[in-house]
Amino acid sequence: MNKKNLWETVLAQVQLNVSPANFATWFKNTEIVSQDDEALVVSVPNSFVKEWLENKYQRNILRILHSAGLKVKKIDFTISKATPKTKEVNFSSLPLETEQLQLDVFKRNRKTGLNPRYAFENFVVGGFNELAHAAATAVSREPGQLYNPLFLYGSVGLGKTHLLQAIGNEVNKNFPEKETRYIPAERLTSEIITSIRNGTIEKIKKDYHAADVLIVDDVQFLAGKEKTQEEFFHIFNSLYQKNKQIILSSDRPPKSIPALAQRLRSRFEGGMIADISFPDLETRIAILKTKAQEKDLDITQEICEFLANNIQTNIRELEGALNRILLYQKIRNQHLDIDKIKALVKEFTVSSQGKITPKKIIQIVAEFYDLKENDIISPSRKREIVRPRQVAMYLLRTKLQSSYPFIARKFGGKDHTTAIYACRRVTEELNENEELKKNIDLIKMRFMNI
Repeated sequence: MNKKNLWETVLAQVQLNVSPANFATWFKNTEIVSQDDEALVVSVPNSFVKEWLENKYQRNILRILHSAGLKVKKIDFTISKATPKTKEVNFSSLPLETEQLQLDVFKRNRKTGLNPRYAFENFVVGGFNELAHAAATAVSREPGQLYNPLFLYGSVGLGKTHLLQAIGNEVNKNFPEKETRYIPAERLTSEIITSIRNGTIEKIKKDYHAADVLIVDDVQFLAGKEKTQEEFFHIFNSLYQKNKQIILSSDRPPKSIPALAQRLRSRFEGGMIADISFPDLETRIAILKTKAQEKDLDITQEICEFLANNIQTNIRELEGALNRILLYQKIRNQHLDIDKIKALVKEFTVSSQGKITPKKIIQIVAEFYDLKENDIISPSRKREIVRPRQVAMYLLRTKLQSSYPFIARKFGGKDHTTAIYACRRVTEELNENEELKKNIDLIKMRFMNI
């Protein structure tokens, strides 16, 4: 395997653990300049990148190489005498990553924010995402006319970003005269904050007002950011009044996003809301076969079934496991049997997932409701804390079969009758409170991603 291909496959694994921005900052214009059994020598553009990679990423890169069977002992980073030309990296073997890994920084269109590799053609449809897919394709054919806004929600790693970007790419293909823009909510927040500080907010708003299709990913990150919400509200209204298409995604439905202004929540709920749940076994196998074909990776039905049975809740992890297999095969130039596959991907499989504990349940519930763990276990009777506390107690009872006295002790030594009341109250409301049911389902999804 030559140096260029080896480094590209290493970068493919690195992308699974870093944000697109960090990947662009620290790994662009790097390449292997020499290799032997002892060490790799990697060229970097400057001393700052050299120091950062040595201190922050060297162990991770070595771990990737070792997991693929290449037993190098160290990596030396050297500053290149001439800045390498920006090269088009062949990421045909990379997974179609979503959420934090969604954008391949070498392929993304800087103007639109879209990656052309995300398309409806390579999006696997099943019962878990059928409604979301149908709504997305309809919007791409008639932007601004059918579902506006289109709001998609679901847990991490289930394909929301792929679907959002597929809409944008389809609109660009069918309506090249329309201006489409995709942006994660975190980046939108950063832009607005910077523009307010610099006195350029009107310019930013003017830029967004020019969009015919605006796609904002992970809008739950707008929670609690009052000034960003205010400015986004005006952008939203301006586009909506002109029949411009707005597409949003979140890890939860609008009603469940904490600290979201009511007028913005109302706008989010004014169009079509569709959820994406977990794929079933048959769909997971179909996804694996589709991705393997895209990567030109030959895997047996037995391997597909093993991966699909053991990686159940996250499409990104399915793709990450395939990426690990591909990296090994490229380096070792050999096909793998099922025993070797099990060893390679053990970190992705169900058996290696972290154990659900009372502390983990309290932590996840607190994060979901945008609270601190201490808030939930405190004696506070505020409404915004009481309900999350009751949900946490209910989950300790139903997920871990904890006793009522044990639950009470976990929440500051409360009387066990408090735990009994909380669990009974949640159980009763689940039959008639659809919002509560959806929230608990979304929290349970997070347990499965531990």
